[in-house]
Amino acid sequence: MLELVANSSFLSFIGENLQQFYQFTGFANITWGHIIMICIGLGFLFLAIKYKFEPMLLVPIGFGIILGNIPFYPGMDVGIYEEGSVLNLLYFGVVKGLYPPLIFLGIGALTDFSSLISNPKLMLVGAAAQIGIFIAYSAALAFGYTGAEAGAIGIIGGADGPTAIFITSKLAPDFLGAVAVSAYSYMAMVPIIQPIVMKLFTTKKERLIKMKPARPISQTEKILFPIVGVLLTTFIVPSAIPLLGMLFLGNLLKECGVTKRLAITAGGPLIDIVTILIGITVGASTQATTFLTPKSVGIFVLGACSFFVATMGGVLFVKFMNLFLSEENKINPLIGNAGVSAVPAAARVSHDMGLKYDKSNYLLMHAMGPNVAGVIGSAVAAGILLGFLA
Repeated sequence: MLELVANSSFLSFIGENLQQFYQFTGFANITWGHIIMICIGLGFLFLAIKYKFEPMLLVPIGFGIILGNIPFYPGMDVGIYEEGSVLNLLYFGVVKGLYPPLIFLGIGALTDFSSLISNPKLMLVGAAAQIGIFIAYSAALAFGYTGAEAGAIGIIGGADGPTAIFITSKLAPDFLGAVAVSAYSYMAMVPIIQPIVMKLFTTKKERLIKMKPARPISQTEKILFPIVGVLLTTFIVPSAIPLLGMLFLGNLLKECGVTKRLAITAGGPLIDIVTILIGITVGASTQATTFLTPKSVGIFVLGACSFFVATMGGVLFVKFMNLFLSEENKINPLIGNAGVSAVPAAARVSHDMGLKYDKSNYLLMHAMGPNVAGVIGSAVAAGILLGFLA
């Protein structure tokens, strides 16, 4: 009899332990929201691996979305919003805006500004493309978002993930996941979205315009550009110093000729490490409980509109400029799309579109002018928004 009681107590003890163990598993805490977000993460991985859509960004972001939506029992200190957890500590670099300037340092070290220096009027194309930011900002206000939230949403139109993260961390931290994933998603979709806009607003004759070769750029000009550039831009918008300062420093490291090791580090190992960290933490921040809201859906819709308008603004502005340019100096409006900040993806789209209509029309180097101008322009636009919203 005692043996039966002992066995019964033992089985009861085992049952209680198994039940307690089950409560701590993901199976016991999963919701439909987690399943939806995990499927979205798998979708990102599929697009990155199968179709090579910005794999350096979408692979860590997609994997981060999966990690961030593994359900767990509250209080286990493993989630990205659980203070003191490993993911929470890594997320500190996003919340406090540490990662974006480091990304800009690497971009500067990898970027050749020669096309922009040789044809400075292309800076205007990069500026015109930023109209998408301010149109989306106005639309977000009309839909009931606060000024700070609208500013964070608008920056998606610049197609600049690091800038979007930087400004959102300052203006609307609760929207970080939605804004960052939206910005990077549209950056990855550049080869799909932009050609539609480019065809819609150009004629066949305009697509066949051949631009004259860019003039050679001296080493002195390359060295002076980041120095003069940082002085001009940061005096206008001091709030953009963290982004523009690091961008131009990275370019100076590349061009000055005496800091080759630093330039290689900034444009190689450093930017790769930060890209992994920013991707995995931004992805993990999309926990279903905080991400699947009507406002998040609105961010994706407004972000798409701002990206469309930004591309359209660049293309139409080139057409406007051509009204005042001589025949030999006309600009192919197919490079107008490159005014957004997706470097060098947008410039490659311009080049591929040009080759589609004329196999001898090489637009890549011309498109890099407005493309790098778009990087500067989006940072300046972010500084303007921070100036009157922060």
